[in-house]
Amino acid sequence: MTKQTFILNGRTTTVDVHDDVRLLWVLRDLLGVTGPKYGCGINVCKACTSHINGSAFNPCSVRVGDLRPDDEVTTIEGLPDTVGRDLHPMQEAWIDRDVAQCGYCQPGQIMAAVALVRQVRREGRSIQERDLDRIRNICRCGTYSRIREAVVQGARDM
Repeated sequence: MTKQTFILNGRTTTVDVHDDVRLLWVLRDLLGVTGPKYGCGINVCKACTSHINGSAFNPCSVRVGDLRPDDEVTTIEGLPDTVGRDLHPMQEAWIDRDVAQCGYCQPGQIMAAVALVRQVRREGRSIQERDLDRIRNICRCGTYSRIREAVVQGARDM
């Protein structure tokens, strides 16, 4: 096994694990960070969506050995700290719009939405309908219309 170091939710974290273990298992099984959900394990459903260096990624598809010590991994648990509040504006929008039913996909949905809004803003524009189509996270409960409304509200409040 090898010591793997990266930044998790603002704190330097080191784990002793083989290079080829997927980051999702390191987060959930070794570090007890359960916000990123296991859905498919093959980068399709996006239930585990988190951020790496501010961009959306799926820890089920990343080997922990591929992380650098200065890579910043943010999960839903660390998202509020990025704005210094109890809840991130996107999380508040999710509550306001009553998005969650079963809730399983919601952490990944929120993380994808925040990354999308940040990307759109870097392009110097606001969120548009066509941008909402780029969120590919699967929701088995089918709350897609409320998800879209929450993304628009969250973007306005971010």
